Amino acid sequence: MLNNIILASKSKVRKDILERNNISCDVKPSNVDEDMVKQSLLSEKASPEIISKNLAELKANKVSSKVHEQFVLGADSVIDLEGELISKPQDRKEALLILKKLNGKEHHLISSVCISKNGSMTWNYTDRAKLKMKNFTEKELEDYLAKISDVALYAYNVYQIEGEGRKLFSEINGNKDTIMGLPIQKIKEYLEEIK
Repeated sequence: MLNNIILASKSKVRKDILERNNISCDVKPSNVDEDMVKQSLLSEKASPEIISKNLAELKANKVSSKVHEQFVLGADSVIDLEGELISKPQDRKEALLILKKLNGKEHHLISSVCISKNGSMTWNYTDRAKLKMKNFTEKELEDYLAKISDVALYAYNVYQIEGEGRKLFSEINGNKDTIMGLPIQKIKEYLEEIK
């Protein structure tokens, strides 16, 4: 298996997942303006899944066009709430609004990954997990957010699934690594093929 790639993301979570699976990576953030891309795609009525795929590919291609003959991994995760795109919160006030929207409802978390070489995509994969949030009062949601550090809050959408966030859900159907932002098994299978 090819076990060294460039990660086009500053996500510590994604880097940890790769390293836990014996894939060493150099981190080179893409610095893609995600909000601008999302707004453009939303104006074209793109689905959350298409937006996630496009962003993963854009990140990988941007970095791989600057580093030759190396494989670059781009990734993106979004929440799909009945067709509405929900992105990572910019602050705690927005995090509370997101939790209130998800409260008592089922939603999908979509994680897309793309591997590129010399500026073009060589492989991509998208996975989704279905989660159902329990019903909470606003005070309970505020108490939950008060327990979450800024780092965790901004790194894991609004829930830290392997920590406090697990308690938010009555149902979780899907791969834990997908929920954390990197469907690692499929990445490993691809890296095995290209070694």
